[in-house]
Amino acid sequence: MTSIPIGVPFAKGHGAGNDFIVLDDPDGALDLTPTDITRLCDRRGGIGADGLLRLVRCTAAPDAFAMADRAEWFMDYRNADGSLGAMCGNGIRVLARYLTSTGRHQGGPLALATRAGVRDLDVLPGPGTHYGEVSVRMGTPVLPGPDHIAVAVGDRKWPAVHVDVGNPHAVTFVDNLDHAGTLTSAPAVSPASAYPHGVTVEFVRDLGSRHLVLRVHERGVGETPSCGTGACAEVAASIRRHPRTTAPVRYTVDAVGGRLLVDVATDGSMTLTGPAYLTTQGTVRLYASWPDTGLVGQRGLHRPAYGAPTPALLARADRALNRLAERHSGLTDREPTT
Repeated sequence: MTSIPIGVPFAKGHGAGNDFIVLDDPDGALDLTPTDITRLCDRRGGIGADGLLRLVRCTAAPDAFAMADRAEWFMDYRNADGSLGAMCGNGIRVLARYLTSTGRHQGGPLALATRAGVRDLDVLPGPGTHYGEVSVRMGTPVLPGPDHIAVAVGDRKWPAVHVDVGNPHAVTFVDNLDHAGTLTSAPAVSPASAYPHGVTVEFVRDLGSRHLVLRVHERGVGETPSCGTGACAEVAASIRRHPRTTAPVRYTVDAVGGRLLVDVATDGSMTLTGPAYLTTQGTVRLYASWPDTGLVGQRGLHRPAYGAPTPALLARADRALNRLAERHSGLTDREPTT
């Protein structure tokens, strides 16, 4: 099969080291498969990232159409293995920063739709449109059970708490973060029936005075430098261990990639704040079929029901996407060096 490249504008950014590819697809033209995602997120054969964020108007996204009265934009989040994600605390902050950098948001309050519902953000003033602090109201984490969850690495085993922050987490407290091992593979979680679709596992050390340190193995990704929903999950698990008063409190969560702040309101709802950076932009080549015959990716633009896209259709799509890249070429600043 002939390999037909399609030029698609992209940006790359990170939140506390947790990095993402942003594909700008306002009209929902791209129909990405898991093969596409894994190729793009591969750190040798692709751009490299912990996940992919596709920006789509709610009116053009079936998963978000019902939220179009509350938000203009939808975050179609995919894990690095191509699986769908409902919510990503670091990713949604990067996407908010992208909207600011491209001139579609002027800063301040912003609503974005996700598969976990609409999230309200605040893009805080910074030295440039492409980097700075972003806050997102994450809602109230749920601890639905079951109880008696356990996480094991090698011959060590710890009790864990199941926390739902729009995605599932198993949070365990340890005396030494090195006990988590290399995290090159997912830690064993039991019972297996508790997480039929996988789980993100947090290893947490409690330093006292509402200061937590985190290592995380993200579902569908592996170990990542930080995790926004994971920070909220570990705060919820910490509150369960040490119940607080009803007064608002702030937790500091440190991970390999940087520091996140979690503010807990009197009603238990949480706001996540941390840095979001855009580091580069460009055009990536996608394919109507990937050249590797072992992985034929039947993807591209949405196709007519009667067959595959024609070269003329793909050429028109390429021109449209190139115009889109020109329209959003304002992302010229670079992240400052330190």
